Amino acid sequence: MLDQLLKRTDLRGRDVSAAELRALLPRAEIDVDAVSAQVRPVLDAVRERGVAATREFSLHFDGVAPATVRVPSARLAEALDALDPAVRAALREAADRARRVHEDQRRAEVRTEVVAGGTVTERWVPVRRVGLYVPGGNAVYPSSVVMNVVPAQVAGVDSMVVCSPPQAGHGGLPHPTVLAACAMLGVTEVWAVGGAQAIALLGYGGTDTDGSELEPVDLVTGPGNVYVTAAKRLLRGLIGIDGEAGPTEIAILADGTADPVHVAADLVSQAEHDTLAASVLVTTSEPLADAVDAELGRQAAATRHTARVRQALTGPQSGCILVGSLDQGLAVVDAYAAEHLEVQTADAAAVARRVRNAGAIFVGPYAPVSLGDYCAGSNHVLPTGGCARHSSGLSVGSFLRGIHLVEYDQDALVKVADHVVALAEAEDLPAHGQAVTARLRDAP
Repeated sequence: MLDQLLKRTDLRGRDVSAAELRALLPRAEIDVDAVSAQVRPVLDAVRERGVAATREFSLHFDGVAPATVRVPSARLAEALDALDPAVRAALREAADRARRVHEDQRRAEVRTEVVAGGTVTERWVPVRRVGLYVPGGNAVYPSSVVMNVVPAQVAGVDSMVVCSPPQAGHGGLPHPTVLAACAMLGVTEVWAVGGAQAIALLGYGGTDTDGSELEPVDLVTGPGNVYVTAAKRLLRGLIGIDGEAGPTEIAILADGTADPVHVAADLVSQAEHDTLAASVLVTTSEPLADAVDAELGRQAAATRHTARVRQALTGPQSGCILVGSLDQGLAVVDAYAAEHLEVQTADAAAVARRVRNAGAIFVGPYAPVSLGDYCAGSNHVLPTGGCARHSSGLSVGSFLRGIHLVEYDQDALVKVADHVVALAEAEDLPAHGQAVTARLRDAP
């Protein structure tokens, strides 16, 4: 009997509605609301006691309380000087490629002449100050520094601070590779604070242990665990947020032309992030599913993080969906709305164009998700948990606000005044109309 790491759901020959698909598909059992009661006191404590509270939480959760929240600039420079040259070159390449892609996302001011003498101009104005969260946990994420910082810089953000958890093994500072990435990109402000308390300090601001100001931000971006996500949800309004990123996800839409070694490798690559990471295969080919299962057993046993990978692959969030046709497969992946979707089928480019819902789509055998994690040029901060049905990944646009400039001269206002008054009366807001007619007393 084949050892199936991925639980199978067979949809072949079944007519399944969109609602039924959402219920059938594997998902991580994560409830942000369930941890909100634990997170709320953390936010309240930081609001009331500032850095003193964050240091207590850092000591409790991270095992160390940094001497100051703000990382001294000398330590940033030291981290960059000590960085492995190969890692430095890789980060530089990742940043250069990301910058190339994100510079093409710039938005131009658009002026529309609605009528003679009446124009509306849309300006794109960057957020003034942003907080960029870089998680710790099971891995080190200098790539997340790149993915947050580059679009913010291209957007023209004036002021940014990177937050990352203090590390007991590094003297209460964030991981040195994270510090080096910040220094390489010209980020001069880094705070050694993580978790929900980091989001609270970014939102409320405070005074550091040396008396210097920790200025609050207007927007927070970047992935984190469920506690970080809950904090972002609870503080939304005080701060803007990019989204609510949960555990990472990969879905692969494949047919019999796919290489099972590639498919298994990509499923394992995301499973090593976290025991809650989701790896989902959607395929028209049962022989491929069998071959992938065999490969998963071999590759999971050979990888460094075997226990973590096997737990992720066998969890309720992972699975294999057998479908009767490519059309049904497309319906499944659209219902799932994966953070990362790979298309490994015949004519993959055409199939990928038919996908509606995904954070990012990786097309064909030579575009694995791990390429996008680092050096494709795309952004790896992407919507999870089905949010790709309505949300986008991080981009230059995430750091911009569209502001309309409305300019009308007297003649243009006169010509539309009757319509404004009619609509104001229809809505029982007569003062709205009077605000227009008051300007027309001297009109010719």
